[in-house]
Amino acid sequence: MMKLLLVPPDTRPPTMQFPKRLAEAVGVDVFIPPDKVLNNLNQPGDFEGLKAWLLEHTPTSNVLILSLEQLTLGGMIPARRVNDSLADVLKRLELLRELKQLNPNLQILAGGVIVRVAHGNDPLEEKPYYSEHGKNLRAYSEAFDKFERQKTIENESRLWQTTKTLPRHILDDWLSTRLRNFEMHVKALELTKETIIDHLCLTLDDTSLFGLASRDKRKLEARVDDLQLWHKVDIYPGADEVPVTLLARVLQEKPSKVYVRYSGLNGSNAGMMFEDRPAGELVKAHLRAAKCLQVDSIHEADFVLAVNTPAVTQSEERPDLLNVDTAARHLPEFIDFITRCLEQNIPVSVADIAYPNGAEERLVKVLETTPIKTLAGFAAWNTAGNTLGSSIAMGALSKHVQHHETWTEILFNRFVDDYLYQTIVREEVRQKLQTDPFDLGKEKARAETMIAERVKPLALEFWQKHFFSEGMGLRWEKPSLAWPRLFTGVFPLRVEKI
Repeated sequence: MMKLLLVPPDTRPPTMQFPKRLAEAVGVDVFIPPDKVLNNLNQPGDFEGLKAWLLEHTPTSNVLILSLEQLTLGGMIPARRVNDSLADVLKRLELLRELKQLNPNLQILAGGVIVRVAHGNDPLEEKPYYSEHGKNLRAYSEAFDKFERQKTIENESRLWQTTKTLPRHILDDWLSTRLRNFEMHVKALELTKETIIDHLCLTLDDTSLFGLASRDKRKLEARVDDLQLWHKVDIYPGADEVPVTLLARVLQEKPSKVYVRYSGLNGSNAGMMFEDRPAGELVKAHLRAAKCLQVDSIHEADFVLAVNTPAVTQSEERPDLLNVDTAARHLPEFIDFITRCLEQNIPVSVADIAYPNGAEERLVKVLETTPIKTLAGFAAWNTAGNTLGSSIAMGALSKHVQHHETWTEILFNRFVDDYLYQTIVREEVRQKLQTDPFDLGKEKARAETMIAERVKPLALEFWQKHFFSEGMGLRWEKPSLAWPRLFTGVFPLRVEKI
């Protein structure tokens, strides 16, 4: 049996438990470092502890999937905050060379995250000064990139104006952190060229059309061009879903052929809130990273990727009858198509990217007329990139399932989290709490109690209606929050033979 080591970007369920259970469903043994050596929100992980764990397990392992930020900077969020020197970071990265020497047959697949320019002003996930200067840092980022692309007097003036709004030491610190992480990614490309890293994904987290992340992307792409490495590298918008993307890539002997169907005629051109490209280009990038090929005929496809897109562009407002749910998108026909595929035993994985941060309620209500438990995948969480990477990985691995109870658990958990919690319960709890949902503090325990009381009856009803079958039982455990914020719930349910 294959032994796979997973060093996730953090300890949240989507980045750690989801890839672990997905691998276990297809018969792979997964080993994860103990929580004490991984980061806790913005508290960095323990490099020496992680190093010892890797040195212990590498000689007997087949695959290592790891986050470069976890390895070198203590986690994806600490990587935006800590002041570790570039020399220290590059020294830690060299551990991969030592691991390859210990086990030359070890496949190393790595993911790195191009430092984002956060859309919000969260000082817990960004530098502490972001709460005060986040808005101006975003303005500077956009102005800098626009001027670099088009050196007009107007763009130069805008860059000068935004620079003056920021204290020099704040801007210097922010830019030096970005530069350090960029140089780490350049070194990772060189390790890929040396075949120390077998495949590398560099992703843009919460990105936009203009900004320093886009600039970093262009420079990294140019380096890949020079190294002639595109057969071993992907650069595209994403982040949290990369572990399952790399899992799908390494576990497929040959690429999966995928037929893509959108919910509306404009689907491939629909705008995304946290990505720098339309839905169709985002889909292509995620398929490539997961070792999948888009095909033109459903008859040659291994599975169908059914993508629910907004009519025009994503929106935070729900329902949005101007940009999302309009006459340019006919959901009943979309669901009819999915139903016909399932009736003909054509695997279908659903990616719901109509809205960010949770499933579209109307989509799921209409989808409930289909045999949901026979889907090859479902995802509707966080960004469009997070959702697409997850649904593609599930679709690609669905044909390799060995443990059907585990697979049912994964699929049901996606509906519990992405729909029941993120779409329905999270907003209800937020309205009842008298505190910041991104910094609950002492209210965390109360929030968890409210979530548990509300989600459980909804989940049990959904199970009975769509997933219940003879010989298979649901073991429900109390939900919690991954961190002291409402954003990420933890639903440690189990599906078992009875």
